[in-house]
Amino acid sequence: MEVVPAWAPAVGFTLLPHAGGFLGKNIAKKEIPAWYETLQKPSWCPPNWVFAPVWGTLYTSMGYGSYLVWKELGGFNEKSVVPLGLYAGSLALNWAWTPIFFGAHKMGWGLVTLLLTTGTATATTASWYNINKTAAYLMVPYLAWLCLASALNYRIWKDNRNKK
Repeated sequence: MEVVPAWAPAVGFTLLPHAGGFLGKNIAKKEIPAWYETLQKPSWCPPNWVFAPVWGTLYTSMGYGSYLVWKELGGFNEKSVVPLGLYAGSLALNWAWTPIFFGAHKMGWGLVTLLLTTGTATATTASWYNINKTAAYLMVPYLAWLCLASALNYRIWKDNRNKK
């Protein structure tokens, strides 16, 4: 008798990253009109409507990648501690950014958080490459977006440092 359907881990891993996104969305939704819209932003800043679909796609992609690694390594075990641990750390840092940047208005600490996220996401991708190349490739758009987000966060912090 099968307790967990075969498809459940794939769905669970794929949806997990969205949990932090949904929590962060409530903070951002309140702070965008009240605070973020008042900040000076560079001309290359994407419009606000772009962020939700991009993050939704990236969360789905990296979540499915984590499932592929988990499956390839036979679940949670000694072999999966580093690759899935790095991923968990990256995800936790990712989720922390919104309350730091939007919730606390700490643009500099938001940048530090993004740089740490980018470092752990890069380490995650490198650790996944020898386990499952598809999983590693699924992280590449996330890494690219983190670079853009870091540059954007830097410019917003630099151009609005004296603003409360």
